[in-house]
Amino acid sequence: ISGSGVNLPGVGTVAFRGKGNAAGATPDEDRVVRADKKGRLVQVSPVAPPKNFSAGSIFERTSSLLRPSMDSGLKLTFAKPGIKGKEVQIAQAFHLREDKKPDPDLPAALVALVNNDKPDILATAYAQSAPDYAKASPFEALLQDDPNDGRFIPPMGKGDHAWLQNPLPASVFSKPEQACLAKGIYFEARSEPVRGQAAVAQVILNRVRNPAYPKTICGVVYQNDDWFNRCQFSFACDGRKKTITDQASYKTAQEVAMAVTAGKIFIPEVGSSTHYYANYVHPGWARAMQRMTRIGLHIFYRTYGGGWS
Repeated sequence: ISGSGVNLPGVGTVAFRGKGNAAGATPDEDRVVRADKKGRLVQVSPVAPPKNFSAGSIFERTSSLLRPSMDSGLKLTFAKPGIKGKEVQIAQAFHLREDKKPDPDLPAALVALVNNDKPDILATAYAQSAPDYAKASPFEALLQDDPNDGRFIPPMGKGDHAWLQNPLPASVFSKPEQACLAKGIYFEARSEPVRGQAAVAQVILNRVRNPAYPKTICGVVYQNDDWFNRCQFSFACDGRKKTITDQASYKTAQEVAMAVTAGKIFIPEVGSSTHYYANYVHPGWARAMQRMTRIGLHIFYRTYGGGWS
């Protein structure tokens, strides 16, 4: 048989012919005219579907390539991953998280109490020397898009008084004012846990915010100190000279004072409280006020009307 073609075992070289019954001069490989390729399909035989396979069964079985024994009488469904409802948890496992680093400006005893990462802009002890562009864009830093102008405004809880959101006067960050606050904490609550000391500091600062009290920390702490045993804070008018003998406790009081003044620490349970007393005394004024919470030995109260009492 003339012409190029294929070699078949036992037959030899074979080339297909067109319907002209004559071998063409153009080899098979070069022919592109479909009319000259008729008769090349010898036979098309129907092929049965694979065993155990029918329309739709693809959703009713798993691959038998991994487990050939599945072609037996046992048929399993596609394995359903048990992640429904856990998608976020699984995604978090592959998400790089950066653990929050402790505030380097706070001692370890106070770190656990911090609940505000945006301190008052006037708290120079916590103010950044330059904007942190990793957290705020340069445009926000330049435009100062902050409705509070960087001042710390305590959050309002249910029943809190409106004056709670008055920003503290700038003078509270001065050394004399901070000294008065630290002494108030030291003499009133140095034996209390750090959270209890922060709560006392919050009460003093609440009074500074409250229009019914003096506008300075020293004015609040030493208000009516000439009234023997009848002033606002007992240490200021009990007739005994006050000397700081525990320097470590006083240093803690100083740190608590600045942290609470800056707004790094605000205790919602204390809220707008302006009064407290130790649980071993029973003042008559407590019956006319709303009890807020107890921290350590101190029980904290706020007035119903927001004023003096």
